Amino acid sequence: MTHAAPTLDQTLFALADPTRRQVIELLRQEPRRAGELAASFRMAPPAMSRHLRVLRTSGLVEEQGLPEDARVRVYRLRADPLQELRSWLDEVADFWSDQLGAFKAHVERPQGTPRDAAGARGRARAVTLGGRRPRRGGAR
Repeated sequence: MTHAAPTLDQTLFALADPTRRQVIELLRQEPRRAGELAASFRMAPPAMSRHLRVLRTSGLVEEQGLPEDARVRVYRLRADPLQELRSWLDEVADFWSDQLGAFKAHVERPQGTPRDAAGARGRARAVTLGGRRPRRGGAR
């Protein structure tokens, strides 16, 4: 895997909750104060604070204080975790696209068409055990 699993795990965990996904949708429009987010969901501020903590821990959002009032926190989206998730999903999609393409080619091959010799040799090499070919005709 090319990505740090803990980061991806945290992102997926944070996005697993429908409320947190809705918070992400609101923050896509513009940065918002924690109180605005709580009011949007008709949720108590401590409950929203728990959701925001998970989103902050995952790196999906960041908070900033306002110079005029240090008690107020404004939350905004961070792109990095979403880009990492997108990259991982693209890798998974590419894998399945390759697998399905190979399966399609196999299924569409006319019946009775011999496999090419190079392909058969390559597959035979892939079946070796510990660098040796398996024995034919049973165990001795």
